[in-house]
Amino acid sequence: MIRRILLTLLAGAAVCLVPWTVYLAHTLPDRYDTGQWRTAWVGFDIALLLCFAAGAWLGLRRRRAAVPLLSATAALLCCDAWFDVMLGWTSAERWTSIALAAFVEVPIAVVLALAARRLLAGAIRPRTVTLRHIEMRDDPRYQQVTRELPGTDAAIVSKTDLTVREVKECLKTLADNGFVRQGRKGEWVTIPQDLREPKPSDYDGADRERVTAFLDAKYEKEVELLAWAAANRNEFGPWSTAQRTSTRLTEAEFRELEAEYRELIMRFSWRRRRPVEGVQELSVRFYAFPPPEAVPSS
Repeated sequence: MIRRILLTLLAGAAVCLVPWTVYLAHTLPDRYDTGQWRTAWVGFDIALLLCFAAGAWLGLRRRRAAVPLLSATAALLCCDAWFDVMLGWTSAERWTSIALAAFVEVPIAVVLALAARRLLAGAIRPRTVTLRHIEMRDDPRYQQVTRELPGTDAAIVSKTDLTVREVKECLKTLADNGFVRQGRKGEWVTIPQDLREPKPSDYDGADRERVTAFLDAKYEKEVELLAWAAANRNEFGPWSTAQRTSTRLTEAEFRELEAEYRELIMRFSWRRRRPVEGVQELSVRFYAFPPPEAVPSS
């Protein structure tokens, strides 16, 4: 209902602006002397400065509030470019205004708009687990390597029973598959992932059996983890929480809920990717399914 009202208001505003714009085009003078010219432009630049500062602060922390602020800053830059060029068209500084608009203001506005879109859509492209990913998961060497990240090749070798060659091969394979990357100082770090479960129906024969076995083992481990967490819930202090709820949603609303949850988790995953003081690694799970009484019996 609210969305429909908003769309109606936007459409109505667009329609009303047509005759108003035509009226202004025929009635406004080509020249107009006004007061407070300096105050208007200085105030505009102060507002732009504050938007830049606040947008940088929120963007570095990957806060959702950065999206409208970055969008507003991009719009202000486009307005700045438009009025600089139009109001200075007959002055000696016309080409300077055009150059600033074309090479500074508009490009920065585009970058800010893309950054806002990236924050809104999520920084991580979702992908489905493949057979190659399953092979890596079943190989204990990859588990040993990833447990010691972040770290250099030498540091990983010293903490595991793997050879230098094995560590390098594992890291190269993980990097080729988008799971890790190497920094400028040679230290390897993990890359946050948005992995979707594979569907056995997409495979045939032995591959389908392997995917099914992978999913069965995955959920078995999840149940074991949940049972362990329940048995030790009094030992976690403030680092543990659990909620349960039931709701009625259409399939489209459910997918929207899932997408927003993934976006939230990915945003927090990018916030701090290295162990520092005061940080605790947490296991976060999200499950949504029809309760047993809602599933029709066969």
